[in-house]
Amino acid sequence: MSSAGARVPDNHDRPGGAEAAPERPSPLSTGPSRPPEEPGLSLSQVSERVAAGRTNDVPVRASRTVAQIIRGNVFTRINAMIAVLFAIIAVIGPVQDGLFAMVILINTLIGIVQELRAKRTLDKLAIVNAARPRVVREGAVVRVSAQEIVLDEVLEVGVGDQIVVDGAVTWSGGLEVDESLLTGEADPVVKKPGDTVMSGSFVVAGTGRFRATKVGRHAYAARLAEEASRFSLVHSELRSGINRILTWITYALFPIGGLLIYSQLFMGGHVTLDEGTAGGQISGPLADALRGMVAALVSMIPEGLILLTSIAFAVGVIRLGRYQCLVQELPAIEGLARVDVVCTDKTGTLTEVGMKMAEIRDLGGGTAGGPTPTEVLAALAAHDHDPNASMAAIAQGVRAGGHRAPDWEPTAQAAFSSARKWSGMGFRTPEGDVNWVLGAADVLAPGHAASSEAARLGAQGLRVLLLGRTPLRVDDPAAPGEVEPVALVVLDQKVRADAGPTLDYFAEQGVDVKIVSGDHAASVGAVGRELGLPGADRPVDARKLPEDPAELGLRVDDHSAFGRVTPERKRDMVKGLRDRGHTVAMTGDGVNDVLALKEADIGVAMGSGSPASRSVAQLVLLDDRFAVLPRVVAEGRRVIGNIERVASLFLTKTVYTMVMATIVGLLAVSYPFFPRHATLINAVTFGIPSFFLALAPNTDIARPGFVARTLRLAVPSGMVAGLAAVTTYLLVLGGRTVPDPADRTAVVITLCTTTLWVLLLVAKPYVWWKVVLVGSMVGLLTLAMATPLGRWFFDLDVSQPGKLLTGLAVAGVAIAVITVIRVVDDRAMARSEARAAEEAEREPTPV
Repeated sequence: MSSAGARVPDNHDRPGGAEAAPERPSPLSTGPSRPPEEPGLSLSQVSERVAAGRTNDVPVRASRTVAQIIRGNVFTRINAMIAVLFAIIAVIGPVQDGLFAMVILINTLIGIVQELRAKRTLDKLAIVNAARPRVVREGAVVRVSAQEIVLDEVLEVGVGDQIVVDGAVTWSGGLEVDESLLTGEADPVVKKPGDTVMSGSFVVAGTGRFRATKVGRHAYAARLAEEASRFSLVHSELRSGINRILTWITYALFPIGGLLIYSQLFMGGHVTLDEGTAGGQISGPLADALRGMVAALVSMIPEGLILLTSIAFAVGVIRLGRYQCLVQELPAIEGLARVDVVCTDKTGTLTEVGMKMAEIRDLGGGTAGGPTPTEVLAALAAHDHDPNASMAAIAQGVRAGGHRAPDWEPTAQAAFSSARKWSGMGFRTPEGDVNWVLGAADVLAPGHAASSEAARLGAQGLRVLLLGRTPLRVDDPAAPGEVEPVALVVLDQKVRADAGPTLDYFAEQGVDVKIVSGDHAASVGAVGRELGLPGADRPVDARKLPEDPAELGLRVDDHSAFGRVTPERKRDMVKGLRDRGHTVAMTGDGVNDVLALKEADIGVAMGSGSPASRSVAQLVLLDDRFAVLPRVVAEGRRVIGNIERVASLFLTKTVYTMVMATIVGLLAVSYPFFPRHATLINAVTFGIPSFFLALAPNTDIARPGFVARTLRLAVPSGMVAGLAAVTTYLLVLGGRTVPDPADRTAVVITLCTTTLWVLLLVAKPYVWWKVVLVGSMVGLLTLAMATPLGRWFFDLDVSQPGKLLTGLAVAGVAIAVITVIRVVDDRAMARSEARAAEEAEREPTPV
């Protein structure tokens, strides 16, 4: 929350609760700031409209439905490929060769169960986060869910509230609405009775009431949301990269499958299509050719990659839900892990939400015999229908001092605006009409001694407001005019205990933190210094930043504390950082943060913040704990790092299969495997280990270039493994074109040994359970080869030691080659990163 503009909701403001609760009585006296007495709809009228279907029947923003989850996990591209290949095996047999389909069935069930668990977590948190608009029914203001609003409903809104249905204004107390999310127009629009308001806009100043004219899918925002729902709101490099890789694999399946069928059938220049049946399977050249093709294509398909990606995201949602973090868009977990700059508000994020009035410093600007500053503040607080954080602290302070508001009649009102940095009210008093303003001293009285004193106090971490008189009505377009300073109001704000460790974590992880606030720059710098933020001793007044976008981005990149930032400027600063190649997260809770939250790569809102800020954010911290962010970053890095490892394993399998299938097809020899062999290799080398690696702890810093980095390991490793398997095959085949079980077993040993070494390279750093995992896979492979049942089921023959030793020897050479390639590649990568760091250091620094 920035400056004094963001609301501090009380318990009634917190979303949640199944039933509408009466709103607390407004502490207002009569005047223009008080809403008119109106009955609104009766309960019988509401019931009639509900029965007629004239309700706001818009879907709650939540996770996929159960039906969508089942469809999404069953009807996938990979499942379709596997189903076709299984259909072939179902016809020609034997049953062992169709074992790969069981793996897909298990994977699909696991994916459905995990996503349903994540859905339950999301739905529970979404209910807590849901907005509860205020409506007038039978003369009382009550809260209802957005779906319970009916046509002709009278709704009441204040600063930070999002307008959830279209309507016509019936009363305005300085109501200003920001429609930039709908129209792109940045300037707030003043709304008067009779004006229309559109759903999706939000209130930036004042209060008001409007009558609902369009609800449900007829409302403006609902139509936009229906159109926008066709697109993903958050870019996921992981998912887009995996989809791109799957597309390449799909295109490669057809030519490789065709080459294998052709070469297997026409070996030796003739074709034999006579088929026989033996042992529950069809035998003959065509059946053998189909089995070889299925074995190759099954290994080419990274069947577990999509599943493990979905599981990793789903488990991330569940884990974050335990810390009251609502993930409104799933890829946001990944996005925050890639963040290298966090822009955070000060008040309510780094400091406690509540403030306390510490002092009223009389500047002697009042008239003799006139009201005291305390009396004026009491009057302003009493007639503020929708107090923000500063006014709430002032109201509490004057009440604690036993001061009562004088009996003055309000004549004019200017609601607080984050852009203006001040609010005001005019009163009819015994000494005549007087207009009072309250806001930033350097805005209301620049160059005055009061402004210098406010800056001095702000440098101590205090929030300071100026109370002054103005000759103009506060609702005059030229207001505030020349302000006569009367008093300084000093508010004390306490830094959160967990803010310091959170900033320390980001510093350790190479993430820059920038405090962006509407408060005085000196006050922002003081909070930053107290938290040990580097660069906070050089706070910047955002009003002095350059207008040129490139220069603005450069200045923002070089500093860490910014004050007097308007909502539009905050958005421009985030955009400037993004234009410089940064991935930016913006945290905030006030209506003044909405534009920046929308502009940032990842928007993070506080649960007690304004409904507008929560609605545009991808992540909502329901318990307002900024300290949860490190857990979100860590969870995102776990997901990204582990999926990258798993992708390297599965793509290594794809590459070595493509190499083997292509060479075997060109040489016109039988494919060395049956599908059952491919199932065994895939299970012990990648399938089972990848499931554990995908959910393991991982603190690697996320970097862009997922596809390129994955292929850097998978392509050379897969090519070496494929060439090693073919080499073993040709050596043990001895000039024949059709292998026996001992030949196939030797190739199985070469591939398993080589790819288990790739698994060890990917699994670094080593911990005990990873060693146990790899050892267990070796044990499973040994069990399959050592037991009669295993040898029968997988058609293995270990009776010829010479062929087994050949397989191990070739695997040893392949391991050495892969290790050398990996070491050379790691060193080349390190040199590249070092050059990039040197270039970044040589970049000119703005003065």
